[in-house]
Amino acid sequence: MTQVGIRTQNRWLLFQLGSRDDCCPQNIKAEQLAIWGREEKAELASFMKKDLRIAIAKRAVIVLVGHPGRQSRGTMNALAATNRNFKLASRLLGLDSKLERNDGTLQSYVGFRVQHDNARGPMKGGIRYHPEVDPDEVNALAQLMTWKTAVANIPYGGAKGGIGCNPSELSISELERLTRVFTQKIHDLIGTHTDVPAPDMGTGPQTMAWILDEYSKFHGYSPAVVTGKPIDLGGSLGRDAATGRGVLFATEALLNEHGKSVSGQRFVIQGFGNVGSWAAQLISEKGGKVVAVSDITGAIKNSKGLDIPSLLQHSKEHRGVKGFHGGDPIDPKSILVEDCDVLVPAALGGVINRENANEIKAKFIVEAANHPTDPEADEILKKKGVVILPDIYANSGGVTVSYFEWVQNIQGFMWDEEKVNNELRTYMTKGFKDVKEMCKTHECDLRMGAFTLAVNRVARATVLRGWEA
Repeated sequence: MTQVGIRTQNRWLLFQLGSRDDCCPQNIKAEQLAIWGREEKAELASFMKKDLRIAIAKRAVIVLVGHPGRQSRGTMNALAATNRNFKLASRLLGLDSKLERNDGTLQSYVGFRVQHDNARGPMKGGIRYHPEVDPDEVNALAQLMTWKTAVANIPYGGAKGGIGCNPSELSISELERLTRVFTQKIHDLIGTHTDVPAPDMGTGPQTMAWILDEYSKFHGYSPAVVTGKPIDLGGSLGRDAATGRGVLFATEALLNEHGKSVSGQRFVIQGFGNVGSWAAQLISEKGGKVVAVSDITGAIKNSKGLDIPSLLQHSKEHRGVKGFHGGDPIDPKSILVEDCDVLVPAALGGVINRENANEIKAKFIVEAANHPTDPEADEILKKKGVVILPDIYANSGGVTVSYFEWVQNIQGFMWDEEKVNNELRTYMTKGFKDVKEMCKTHECDLRMGAFTLAVNRVARATVLRGWEA
């Protein structure tokens, strides 16, 4: 029995596709799909569309699985030919890390590293420091990395890690000690060709530098063991702007497909952290008009277009957009429904939902954040004709440039920033074409096309490596 599992937002989607001989769409029954939640089963609706089996679960990312249909066995969809259960992580490690605080007290922190899949190459994923880090969240994010790297077509699998702590409550020296203790516990699991961590929420280049140094005590100097490092330790030029620049390239590809360009389009950006601020800056440089932005401090609007360089300076000096005199303050909750051509959610997940989806005025949504649109909103927006560029592709610029950094470290040859940016454009443009081709083949939307592309690439690698049994 073929099984494919998708883990997102505390929900499992398990697809049981039947044998090779009976996995055509007409032979797959509704009762063959099951869904699990933490405490209760989510409401499940399923339907058929061409040669796709699509399951939609509330509060879960929409995922689909392709089927061979009328294809011959020799060319059948590899996903339908593999028996591997993708819902299972290769390894989930829970760690208890003891930290001696500056006041001499001993405190315990729980950390995790989940390695989901390495069929296509070394596992890749960030390490986050946040009070709410838990194995369910880390597991879901590890699987998301498997699909994201597959869509980007970079030779990685998926992993994720984290420590349940509040970095704002720890001194620099305490953060360093905690990072080194964590690295001591995982150094045999990570490695240049095994599992390559990167920064995430609550971590940054300095954290990666500590991991690199501690790892090197056991294995010798190994700059490629982590990415997102400081430039002086082998970090890549262009890495800081990579996710935001990837959002720009993804947006350009989307608009070009519809006969438009960034220039002259009105943009609303929710979130003005690293991704949102870089996206705003680069979009503005291309002639786009950013009419509203928001962050945790507030939201501002200027229908004539915000002065982004001035806003960036204000945000740096005042740690937020609140109080910027180049625009009018608005309710941050209304930012998503402001009038615009392109909406860029670049903050939290689940912000676009059934309660606000009908009010959204944008023609295009570019998901710079992870999981910003829930499935119910997705369906509402689809009926309204809104085109959504999914997160699994739109925000893959960061991990793509992390791949470039890894390549540079292995080669021992550093690229200039122009080469990094040109290569990123090439990958993002090719990625969009691949997703669109999948959409045309299966007559589905961009989200469905992206997940189909990703799962099938991983499945093909799984079959070729002989892991199907």
